[in-house]
Amino acid sequence: MIKLGVIADDFTGATDIASFLVNNGLPTVQLNGVPPSDFKVETQAVVISLKSRSCPAQQAVADSLKALTWLQQQGCQQFYFKYCSTFDSTAKGNIGPVTDALLAQLGETQTIISPALPVNGRTVYQGYLFVMDQLLSESGMRHHPVTPMTDSNLMRVMEQQAAGRCGLVPYNVMDQGAEAVKQRLAALKEQGMRYVVLDTLNERHLLTQGEALRDMKLVTGGSGLAIGLARQWAGSTAQNGSATEAGRPQSGAGVVLSGSCSVMTNKQVARYLKQAAGRAIDVARCLDGAQPSYVQELVDWVKAHRNDALAPLLYATSSPDQLAQIQQRWGAEASSQAVEKLFAAVASQLQQDGFQRFIIAGGETSSIVVQMLGIHAFHIGPSISPGVPWVRSTNHPLSLALKSGNFGDEDFFARAQKEFAA
Repeated sequence: MIKLGVIADDFTGATDIASFLVNNGLPTVQLNGVPPSDFKVETQAVVISLKSRSCPAQQAVADSLKALTWLQQQGCQQFYFKYCSTFDSTAKGNIGPVTDALLAQLGETQTIISPALPVNGRTVYQGYLFVMDQLLSESGMRHHPVTPMTDSNLMRVMEQQAAGRCGLVPYNVMDQGAEAVKQRLAALKEQGMRYVVLDTLNERHLLTQGEALRDMKLVTGGSGLAIGLARQWAGSTAQNGSATEAGRPQSGAGVVLSGSCSVMTNKQVARYLKQAAGRAIDVARCLDGAQPSYVQELVDWVKAHRNDALAPLLYATSSPDQLAQIQQRWGAEASSQAVEKLFAAVASQLQQDGFQRFIIAGGETSSIVVQMLGIHAFHIGPSISPGVPWVRSTNHPLSLALKSGNFGDEDFFARAQKEFAA
């Protein structure tokens, strides 16, 4: 029976939380999209990855409810709506509308908001979300091309998006332990607080949350909350060692594809260009009618570097100023979709040419590439960085590392290959 069912709003976010579940003792399978109703899986936790972070709210709600229905049909005991640790959303959603819809289908009247991931510098203090030592609104997320985060107050952001009121469990209550948190949640529920932000400054707070929320039907958060919940559900049956072995990367030719324009990915690309062959994507050529010839040109270039010590890099990563110029000239949606489709076409051709290892930066890029490669589900392997594991397709001889934009250290691309050489 599935103990914990996770509905993740993007592909890299799904592998992020799946990694934390496995590393904390809970065997996990990640599914790419909602499977047919008769699809069966034998595991303790399932993560369903959607592409619902930045699509229209109505579509995000419909997709999330479809995922919830499938999990309910499998007899799942607890449900977890997973979003990014930087609470990526707009004033209208999609976190609020999806949360409201899930609560309604489950017949519940309260849930929690816990995006924190202290190991990656995401903490919550007095309801404000921090990225390292900066407020979210002062970090690189304020320049996000799709979901710019200009308000760090999670209670305010949630109330703008959703249909109810939002309260807070402050850090001093969190320090008192699980029972104190439960009492605070009950008191806020009596006051009509539909959502409750949880202050989180360290991993001890995440463990407290796992204990306090063990019986809450629906929880919402980033991947950090999974640490505490996984340990509660796994108990003495923890088997993370054997679980990660199934997803260990295999040998074979590889490529790095970077579509993210986040601050960290910019640093990672700059570092990797000093170590390996790299080629920038020409957005203009993505948009013109000769894209098939451009795809073949890029594929040929990658194949020419097939035997390099480190995999070649194709990147559309650019600085905020460069990104602004690109979007002004060609439009934000048109340019990003063109680049993503280009990466997907390149990856598909490389797969046919025998490439078996793909390192991909960016949630949207990862999503479309995985779909193009025809991957239905993943085994979760060892972590390269917190929240970024190697994964192995269950239906193709392919290994992938799907990295959310701001995750990983500056040497991530090289470490992923050197530390996990087959």
